[in-house]
Amino acid sequence: MNKPLRAIFSALLLCVQAGVLHAQTISGAGSSAAAPIYGSWAQAYQKATGAGLSYAPIGSSAGLNKIRARETDFGASDVSPSEADLARDGLVVFPVAITGIAPVVNLPKVTDGQLRLTGDVLARIFLGQITQWNSPEIASLNPGNSLPDTPIKVVVRADGSGTTYNFADYLSKLSPTWKSKYGVKTSFDWPANFVAVKGSDGVVKAVKETAGAIGYLDYGYVKDNMLVTVQLKNLDGEFIKPSIVAFRSALGGSEWVSKGLFTGTLTNQAGKGSWPITMGTFVVLPKIADQPDQALRVLKFFVWAFVNGDALVQANNFVRLPDRVQASAFRAISSIKDKNGNAIGMSLMAAAGAAR
Repeated sequence: MNKPLRAIFSALLLCVQAGVLHAQTISGAGSSAAAPIYGSWAQAYQKATGAGLSYAPIGSSAGLNKIRARETDFGASDVSPSEADLARDGLVVFPVAITGIAPVVNLPKVTDGQLRLTGDVLARIFLGQITQWNSPEIASLNPGNSLPDTPIKVVVRADGSGTTYNFADYLSKLSPTWKSKYGVKTSFDWPANFVAVKGSDGVVKAVKETAGAIGYLDYGYVKDNMLVTVQLKNLDGEFIKPSIVAFRSALGGSEWVSKGLFTGTLTNQAGKGSWPITMGTFVVLPKIADQPDQALRVLKFFVWAFVNGDALVQANNFVRLPDRVQASAFRAISSIKDKNGNAIGMSLMAAAGAAR
């Protein structure tokens, strides 16, 4: 974070702290991909402030439903709701970090990053059109690799998932057939012979226990569980392994960096070394706070996270937000109001102006 932006968030943090009289727990629910970040932030935040965070990794769709029903203090999603949906539900959104989705396999004698796939072949596997690991489509991409004559066991998410949404967004850009048959959604009616499980932990377990499996997971889960990833062909024609550097390369060529906009997905971005299934993860909050004191506690947490949480983001195999996008997050935070139309962040905005 650059010095001016850090000064703004530091000023915000002091003001929000002044409005919090008691250290109480705040609650969040949603993205299982983002769960490692919230776990790390919660531990460090409680140590620093005494305040707690309870986070339930129930999937992006369920998290959005929770915040729409005002059953939790914030929702976490790997999909940014549309402007129309935000207006309808009275919500604001901002991103917290960048990660990537990695296809993972369980194949004998195949090591991490050894297997090569393209987006089109990956789509045909998840369409159920390529069913054997030694099929000509896969074998032609992997000369010299010994591929088993065994069925492909496809592992997918059964619940509504932002990971699924971004995975489908990528496949739709590479496969007209996928786009016309499935499109881009958080959940699908998968073929009956697919292994459909709930949550990222469910995918980890199913891939580990199923010989011949292929699934898709957030990179943090891949690293934590030492799963075998594949190389994918990116928009520039390179075969790339998933990595923090590759996610950062995809981010660097996007409007997130050039314009500070975060409404577009980060899949299939151009650029040398760019990982083709990169994604953001987001926070969704009520625009009008029913309980202003509790809203201040939530704001305090996220301001603290932007000031102090960059190292924890990177330690959990995520990429920090560009400064322009962090500034957009500040504007979202400072726009939240109480029922009388008073901006809860009014004093925060004044402090930010002074900090400039």
